[in-house]
Amino acid sequence: MPATKSIEKRLEDMGVILPQVSNKKGNYIPTKIEGNLLFVSGQLCMGQDGTIAEIHKGKIGSKVTTEVGYEAAQLCLLQILAQAQAALSSLDRLRSCVRLGGFVNADPDFTTLGAAMNGASDMIVEIMGEAGRHSRTTIGVATLPLGACIEVEALFAFE
Repeated sequence: MPATKSIEKRLEDMGVILPQVSNKKGNYIPTKIEGNLLFVSGQLCMGQDGTIAEIHKGKIGSKVTTEVGYEAAQLCLLQILAQAQAALSSLDRLRSCVRLGGFVNADPDFTTLGAAMNGASDMIVEIMGEAGRHSRTTIGVATLPLGACIEVEALFAFE
């Protein structure tokens, strides 16, 4: 895709409709702007209805397959973009994805955490092109809120 195509147009071309931003569940804010950086708090794999599907609950490596975890990471990324849009009014203000952080609710013996997290990474590169290439950390955890199989946070540079 041409570099000049807007992020919002790319989403439209992909047939992607961003979900409504989810309500925070604690003493934090969903986004924080410092200078030209937008920090997006960890987002769960919620669907358009604002809930986590049963297929996206549980540990990756036992109850949840890597492929389903990949899809769940994509849902997290859509939540991130919805939060970014709410904070900036337009996704077209995003200049680059600086970093993604992934938390994988994983079986203790599951060691290919990155395969599930690739769902978010692949999608942001598909949407933003080269500007979507980012640094990343993926960490296995014992549990996540609401039983989610994955949670993703993001850092963007914007104009």
